[in-house]
Amino acid sequence: MKISSLKLFLLCIILPVLVNAQNASLTEHSAVNSIFLRSQQTYKGTSKWQIQKVSALTENDAEISKPGYQTKGWLPATVPGTVLNSLIANKIYPEPYYGDQNRKERKLIPDIADAGIEFYHYWFRTDFELPKSFAGKRVWLKFHGINYRSEIWVNGKHIGTMAGMFHAQEFDITDIVSFSGKNAVALKVKPVDVPGTSNKFKKERPGAFGENGNGGDGEMGKNVSMLMSVGWDFTAPDGIRDRNTGVWRDVELFATNAILLDHAFVQTKLPLPDTTSAKETISVETFNATDKVQQAIVSAKIEGLGKTIRQTIVLKPRERKTVTFLPENYPELILKNPKLWWPLNKGKQHLYTLKLAVSVDGIVSHELTTRFGIREITSDQQTPDQSRRFLVNGYPVFIRGSNWVPEAMLRNTEQRTYAELRYTKQAGINFLRLWGGGIAESDYFYQLCDEMGIMVWSEFWITGDTRFPTDTALYFKNLTSTIKRIRNHASSAYYVSANESAELPGAGKLIYALDPTKGYQSQSECCGIHDGSPYKYENPMQYFENTASKRGSRVDGFNPEYGTPILPILSSLKKLMPERDLWPINKPVWDYLDGGGFHQMTTKYHEAVEQFGKSETIEDYAKKAQFVGAMNFRALWEVWNYNKFSFGDRFSSGLLFWYHNSPLPQTASRFYDWFLEPTAGLYYAQNGLQPLHPQYDYLKNTVSIANDYRQAFKGYQLLVKVYDFNSKEVLALNSSVNIPADGTAKDVLKIDFPEQITQIHFIKLVLLDHAGKQVSESFYWRSKDAYKGAWTMTGPATSGFQDMGKLSPSKLDFQVTKVKSSNELILNVRIKNIGQSISFFTQLKLNDEHGYGIMPAFYTDNFFNLLPGEVKQVRIEIPHESLKGKKIKLFLDAYNVSELMKEFQIETN
Repeated sequence: MKISSLKLFLLCIILPVLVNAQNASLTEHSAVNSIFLRSQQTYKGTSKWQIQKVSALTENDAEISKPGYQTKGWLPATVPGTVLNSLIANKIYPEPYYGDQNRKERKLIPDIADAGIEFYHYWFRTDFELPKSFAGKRVWLKFHGINYRSEIWVNGKHIGTMAGMFHAQEFDITDIVSFSGKNAVALKVKPVDVPGTSNKFKKERPGAFGENGNGGDGEMGKNVSMLMSVGWDFTAPDGIRDRNTGVWRDVELFATNAILLDHAFVQTKLPLPDTTSAKETISVETFNATDKVQQAIVSAKIEGLGKTIRQTIVLKPRERKTVTFLPENYPELILKNPKLWWPLNKGKQHLYTLKLAVSVDGIVSHELTTRFGIREITSDQQTPDQSRRFLVNGYPVFIRGSNWVPEAMLRNTEQRTYAELRYTKQAGINFLRLWGGGIAESDYFYQLCDEMGIMVWSEFWITGDTRFPTDTALYFKNLTSTIKRIRNHASSAYYVSANESAELPGAGKLIYALDPTKGYQSQSECCGIHDGSPYKYENPMQYFENTASKRGSRVDGFNPEYGTPILPILSSLKKLMPERDLWPINKPVWDYLDGGGFHQMTTKYHEAVEQFGKSETIEDYAKKAQFVGAMNFRALWEVWNYNKFSFGDRFSSGLLFWYHNSPLPQTASRFYDWFLEPTAGLYYAQNGLQPLHPQYDYLKNTVSIANDYRQAFKGYQLLVKVYDFNSKEVLALNSSVNIPADGTAKDVLKIDFPEQITQIHFIKLVLLDHAGKQVSESFYWRSKDAYKGAWTMTGPATSGFQDMGKLSPSKLDFQVTKVKSSNELILNVRIKNIGQSISFFTQLKLNDEHGYGIMPAFYTDNFFNLLPGEVKQVRIEIPHESLKGKKIKLFLDAYNVSELMKEFQIETN
């Protein structure tokens, strides 16, 4: 792909397309009367934002911020966005997400550590007009996030300053703005105080054993900011050149009358273990924006649950007061038989809507609507090994979670957020940790987690690889702003001050004061949660015997970081780097795109791929690389399934996969890549995490059944069939099984493979319910190679697959029906193996007329395997915006299907 084509693709992929959420917004509106000042560039907003370097201007700040100021020489800007993203869009610097163009040593994009802070010190400016609905109202200008320090001007007047990346603040501009003409807002945005450098620190810093290789010289930690911007082994190893300086979250105009409402909060108390009643406490902050005493009525109503409750308050001039409705005083807040919120697979994600309003003299001044869930999320260490466990509504939940890292250059949109979280839910993840070197995620992120049943552990911007923030007051101000923003979400489950470090003294006390409903710990590796690993590609046989980390046992208790990489599929690899670097593998470029080679993509992973035979083309190599990743992704989850709670050989309460989303295009991909193209890792994780899952153990040769539901299943049937390399059935086993509630039926069957079985063979597991209906299935490939122990590349899951390319060709047929809706096109695909051989790694793929993939598109399954005569139904949901103005083609192939079987074209308007 040419670089110009990549830039076009990048612009398309970050457009704010809403998938099944047409009215969604990354940022929650502060009032009914509200607009966001989003840029025309990238976001298709209505505001014409521009930037200019501060040092390039000679006019005073007041002049620059007046309407009519001539902006000759200014550049179009992306808002929300960063300085560097705007400079790249204007072709001042090349796209860093291509090859190793971001590599600091290449000096294609100046690094702030070399160029100095003033180099990325910029003005952001736009003109605006107030909507007619704002007439006669009090007008507020709110900045939801600026990185890092800003001086803010409106119509030639200085209205205030902001600092810290995670602080939101509104400014009363009623007396400054024109209600009938043009206005202007201009702000100087200065980078972080201490940008640090990606050069490694010479002395060891506190952190996990054997680490301290991240965060550059550690100085970046002195700021209250996105610490991974300086460089980490899962992102750009030498960081983002401007440290993500900019107006990175929405700029909002909204209107109220005299009294303002903010930070609505609903606290639930259940008389556990009884859940047939609940007591709700409602609070909201009020602010008198006038210079007069105001008497007001604050009202609250939970939709569908009865009457509106009210409270009269008196506010002094400029007074801020919290109004609280207690169940002891308002019987309406004592609910009978409430509909509870549960995480994924444990029950429904019921959400209630709360409407709040404040009125003066019978006129509504401001109203807010928020959603909440009735649930209690707690944790304790009442386990055999004192490891931490999490409970929802008093019920222990096995954590099948992951670590979430943000988009590296803050190129975030509603489309990207929705797609990433939809893939997350599809995989079966019930818990996300927002790692401490990242960011405080968007309101939309938490909203979707509420709806999808994904609990969230929020971590607050301190790591063991970097220094502590130097401005403690600023840190606490940002912390307060963030906790108040996220605490009401049903998905918000746990607070942690730091990654592998310690809290700033007083942080825990502050967090508990702001939100006493959730658990807290000072850092990620304490209090019943041990340290993580493995992170790199390792032989999957070592998962089964629990030797995949040189730190010792990792499959026990609660592990906050346990993961593996996978290579992106071919279409994404071609977007990732120039063809000359793609094949033969240019190791320096591939390693740069692997966090400096951290995940071993060109070494151990490469060795594993070559166990399927040496490749002569990138096309063949990319296919085989999916086999390797799929094996590891599923095996990892299955080992933890097996050891769930006390059902397995060891006690474990959960894990957080490290990590499942891609912060930027990289060779060490995850469930899906940065381009939102799923890998086989997504679908094999989905298989391993299906609620009722029959699974095979490569070390013990046993078959177990994992159950993530809160109910037991009796009289189910487990079928096991083994096929040789010629697709001939050589062994069949079956067993009746009773599956325990939320547990594992351990070692239901043991497979004794025939001595004369072929070197490569296949295993099909099928679970039937008591009526004989198929509930779930799993398919495995295996070799006869013996496992020779830890740190070798041997074993039936890893080596001895060199002849896979000799698998007899198969034949496939498929039929497609279309279903159109207002938001998407749905394709129902029926695939049948009409050949005599197993169809190995069967893949459906949507492309446009130029050969580019259609993304995002949501397939219910992919990279699946079909026995001769077997039929598979796959549903594909494609957002209309992904198809607009395109012709698309649906392709079907498999590893042993050399030609495209059928082409399907769709005309879209």
